[in-house]
Amino acid sequence: MDIKKSLVLIFSAYGYFLSAQEKAIDTVYIFDNQMNKVKLFHNVNTIRPKDFEKNATNLSELLRFQSQLYIKENGRGAVSSPSFRGTSAGHTAFVWNGININSTFLGQGDVNNIPLFGYDELEVKAGGGSVQYGSSAIGGSIHLNNNLEFNKGAHAFLYSEAASFGTFNNFLRTSFSNDKFSVKVSGNYVISQNDYEVPEKEYINRNGRFYNSSINIGASYKIAPHQTVSWQNQLFDGSQHYPIFTENGNKTKYNAQTLRSLISWDITRNDFSNSLKAAYTEDNFQYFGDIEKPKESGAQGKNYIFRNDFNYFITPKLNINAIGEFQVNKGIGYQSGIGDISRNVGAGAGLVRYFVTSDLRFEAGIKKDFVENLSSPVLYSFSGKWQPVKWYQAGASLSRNFKFPTFNDLYWRQGGNPDLVPETSMNIDMDHEFTFGDFRLTVSPYYMDIKNYINWLPTAAGFWAAFNTYSVEIYGVDSQVTYRKNLGNHHLTFNGGYTYSRSTNKLTGMQMMYVPLHKATGNIDYRYRFLSVYVQGLFNGLTYTTTDEKKADAIDPYFVMNTGISANFSDHYTLGFKVNNLTDTVYQTVSYYPLPKRNYSIYININF
Repeated sequence: MDIKKSLVLIFSAYGYFLSAQEKAIDTVYIFDNQMNKVKLFHNVNTIRPKDFEKNATNLSELLRFQSQLYIKENGRGAVSSPSFRGTSAGHTAFVWNGININSTFLGQGDVNNIPLFGYDELEVKAGGGSVQYGSSAIGGSIHLNNNLEFNKGAHAFLYSEAASFGTFNNFLRTSFSNDKFSVKVSGNYVISQNDYEVPEKEYINRNGRFYNSSINIGASYKIAPHQTVSWQNQLFDGSQHYPIFTENGNKTKYNAQTLRSLISWDITRNDFSNSLKAAYTEDNFQYFGDIEKPKESGAQGKNYIFRNDFNYFITPKLNINAIGEFQVNKGIGYQSGIGDISRNVGAGAGLVRYFVTSDLRFEAGIKKDFVENLSSPVLYSFSGKWQPVKWYQAGASLSRNFKFPTFNDLYWRQGGNPDLVPETSMNIDMDHEFTFGDFRLTVSPYYMDIKNYINWLPTAAGFWAAFNTYSVEIYGVDSQVTYRKNLGNHHLTFNGGYTYSRSTNKLTGMQMMYVPLHKATGNIDYRYRFLSVYVQGLFNGLTYTTTDEKKADAIDPYFVMNTGISANFSDHYTLGFKVNNLTDTVYQTVSYYPLPKRNYSIYININF
């Protein structure tokens, strides 16, 4: 499939066609209907599109400065993966509009090959969630959500940015809705020469160029007062040139294309709702060992997903929720030894929610997956939330979660192991939330025990192979603090977070690689009339890069600060200026790949 041609055709077909009077908001269609239920029992960090603009280069930058995740990035814009609460990249589920989109080949999401713009909100949920969201939801999940509003009329939004290192970022969104129909179309294009230098490390980011483009299309139609048919579609095309360390080094690159399409039929009444979804996702990638020659390896994955979510209130206090899902996962590799493979996956889950009072509620869930050629465990979850006094509420959850072996783990030649079993985890999470006026503090201790950890190890035959190896024990604490104050024309907001993660291999007692013990973030926003200023700070503690806690090879602690100022004119135009890495810090998240020192950008927003 030629994703680039599809991008052009769809963007042309669904171009700007808006013409209507603005109306008061009526209803909102939400594609991830489970998320509102999740929020009843778990704290979720919601990042709004306005905050995307502070870290607009890529999704890695946004998550690094505005969430508790540790992001491992092999140079700006290159391969990037998350570490959530001391887990590995494969223990974070990426969820697009309620559908798990982790790669069937790698079992994870490449953060920089997921577009940043085009969503109505990005939500980060810590802790286990496999009952609702499936494989990999062990450390946490990242939710990329699109919503459609009715009775809003016509709107359009343009974001355009020029930045250091030959970086240009443009995003356009248009939407139209009346009482029965809603449509939203957006497109994003980012390109960067990415040729930054870090003299202290004698490093030049040679061959670091990257670009990507994406288009999101959403539409919803009310076929009856309580029935809605909706569609969401995303196309992505990207290319990353891998940095080289010498001028005459061999230049390589990685291309990726994804297609995600989702159709949903929803019935909603006072005491019950049902959401029937059919989705198709496709992931293509090609690796070029020489950018001037044909690809050396690659793969194509196709997933057909059918999901039904039925929710019924037996009484106003007792709610049952049944979820059924069936998937067909197909894949074909190129120069990897992986042939034409297919796997059928079925799953059934049931949840019961009991609302004892307005201040006390409980949830229990159970799930069983039926995976072709694999034995999968029974999963379960128990959660509760209680608010004994106005200023304090407590939550707790216990869950069993899992991660499938990936296609690479099972079928790569040589080294794939068809005898692998899924990784499983036991998660215990607590939340203590204190609210005093405009101040809110959340403290969340957690514990995880992950068994049957899948690792690739060298063999006596001279190649690496996948094995279920040791167990990992993880414990720590997340904390979040927010403060908001409005005094006349003065508006102040502070969001801060601190995470402690002790993640150890049970065999050795050593800290896992690329898991910092300490991470802290802070975001301050101040607005006066038409003028806005923000400051971001990030502290990252000592991070081991080897399995033996060797400090000589570890990444030293660092502190990075960003800042920006913007002015809003006539409610339609915003002009802004940003300074990234204001402190001119030399830092890296992966050994040998420093990230940029101080750099700048200027941007404009237009609402019309």
